[in-house]
Amino acid sequence: MPAKDCDGVSRDGVVNEGVDVSVIGAGVIGLANAIALQKAGFNVRLIDKQGVAAGASFGNAGHFATEQVFPLADPAMLPKLPGMLLDPLGPFRIQPRYFFKALPWFMRFLINMLPARRAYNSAAIKALNQVSIGAWQQLVDECGCPELLKLAGSLLVFEQTPLSQVERVYQGYRDAGVAVKLLSGDEVRALEPELSAEITHGLWFTEVGHTPDPALLCERLAARFIALGGLLVIGEVQDVALTDKGVRLATAAGKTLSSDKLLLSAGAWSNPLARQLGFKVPLETERGYHLMMPQQSRLQRPVASFERKFIITPMRRGTCLAGTVEFGGLKAPLVDARADCLLPHAKALLPYVLAGAEIAQGERWMGFRPSLPDSLPVLGASPKSNRVFFAFGHQHLGLTWAAFSASLVANTIKGERSGVDMTPYRIDRF
Repeated sequence: MPAKDCDGVSRDGVVNEGVDVSVIGAGVIGLANAIALQKAGFNVRLIDKQGVAAGASFGNAGHFATEQVFPLADPAMLPKLPGMLLDPLGPFRIQPRYFFKALPWFMRFLINMLPARRAYNSAAIKALNQVSIGAWQQLVDECGCPELLKLAGSLLVFEQTPLSQVERVYQGYRDAGVAVKLLSGDEVRALEPELSAEITHGLWFTEVGHTPDPALLCERLAARFIALGGLLVIGEVQDVALTDKGVRLATAAGKTLSSDKLLLSAGAWSNPLARQLGFKVPLETERGYHLMMPQQSRLQRPVASFERKFIITPMRRGTCLAGTVEFGGLKAPLVDARADCLLPHAKALLPYVLAGAEIAQGERWMGFRPSLPDSLPVLGASPKSNRVFFAFGHQHLGLTWAAFSASLVANTIKGERSGVDMTPYRIDRF
């Protein structure tokens, strides 16, 4: 094997011998999979064009959102879509130049609003959600960072929504099997005293969690992977080919890597490589924004707004304001205004913490969520080759599903039963 420098990163060219599985993508999904495979006895190479948590895993809202059991394709969105799409600062937008490119994805999205499809997809989401927190507890303990998983639940707060509608939302979650409590405004403020007096009700999801530092969590996972003997390689894979002996990868630097098997886990960048492997996947890029404010709150848990469609998460670096969905592809630059618009909403919910806060104090960020129109990821084996496997397209639940979905994929690669029906997540379902 080529020499590694002290951090376990190979920087000296071809790494061809003794590698059982190459994992492409060092976001939280790829990292969790690399650990699971290394523990399963495989010799694993993890490859990323930029390094650990360089994409969506760096700046996500840090929410282990197992309460999100409903697919994004919700028929209740239909009457609201025109206004949402036309508002440049709305919570859901398509950049005008990208509209026709995104149209095929949205047609599939609409089909998944049909009741039977929605019920099927929701059941598949629940199958991943139900043990995801437990899987994460085991993983952070193993990585020596239990402090990076906080289990205080999360809040969904209401300011102007009539109580009758709040009760319907509450009952919908209850009927879906979500652990939730309906709170009055005063009960919400008893949990989180810094929240606005304008909040009239809240839902407390009691069995979810958050991390105060998504990027640090990924760094700890990477350190564990390397300690287990894994190899981290910095390089952009541009070409994938199957050979008689395994899988050959060609990097942008003109180097060749080979291994017996391949796991594609490149998030929003997975599509070109999936196409080379024989699959046309309707993967779109949701551009998610955050504004990290340096002000520290005393919040104990994430707080999402039902009306404002954004989330506040207490983090080590400050108060993270996250949300909004924008369809604009992988190449368009960050739109400052879409991050900046989060601050007025946050000031309304945390009036004392952020009273004097200014945009200039904040750190804008935009990341790419890999999303499929049925709100399900692609997990498992290729039906065309026993050397190729997939783990991408986790949309808003990549952080949530990473640990558990990695165990499912590891079992699949080992040739063992996973305990979960993997049919809904097959790459050839489209």
